[in-house]
Amino acid sequence: MSMSEVDKIRVSAASAIERSRTRRRPIGTKSVALRRQHLYKKLGRMLIAGGIVLLGAAVFGALIQPLGFTGLFALFILLIGVAVLFGRSPFPEPRQADLPKADLKQLAGRTEIWLEAQRPALPAPARQLVDGIGVQLDLLAPQLQTLDASSPAAANIRKLVGEDLPELVAGYQRIPAGLRTEAHAGRTPDETLVGGLKMLESEIGNAARSLAAGELDKLATRERYLQLKYQGIDGEDVPS
Repeated sequence: MSMSEVDKIRVSAASAIERSRTRRRPIGTKSVALRRQHLYKKLGRMLIAGGIVLLGAAVFGALIQPLGFTGLFALFILLIGVAVLFGRSPFPEPRQADLPKADLKQLAGRTEIWLEAQRPALPAPARQLVDGIGVQLDLLAPQLQTLDASSPAAANIRKLVGEDLPELVAGYQRIPAGLRTEAHAGRTPDETLVGGLKMLESEIGNAARSLAAGELDKLATRERYLQLKYQGIDGEDVPS
């Protein structure tokens, strides 16, 4: 085996190790929360179904005839079947086309999950920026819980997070791998991707801070109102 072949094998192995390390690594807490929520629902369905089977077996044993060894064995097999049946439902992976229509409260988490699936195929600088975008989406998510879905701000965030961000990443992936490092109009696709992700990371962070500033303004206004309403109470003379 020649040295060039050894080098190719070494590079291929290193790439495989790197892909295994980056595959499906969470980039934010909201994607983890959505997956955990799905798991809990699945476990809940399994427990309910198992409870119904056990209740049915208890009623059968009490009113008709004792189960015996054969009946207990059949019950055991039935419980395993119920667990397999209700435990097979995988997490519904979001598609790019689904993100603009996602529930606003889940938009940040579902976008994180989609980005986690795309992350291993991106160059290293872009993967770092995707991690940073995950942080910004985590900051944005609490504001989306109370944001009016029909407001202009919600529409802007849907376009930014659900359309512009996924289309940038998907557009890069549509370019053949061999052309991604070749310059076109003065920039390579890799450079264009990194520049776009930097801009989107900043825009998502600005959106999160703008929405949070609105809540802080409301809190300050409420505090000022209470001060005006109850001013002087602490300084009033208490009758002796």
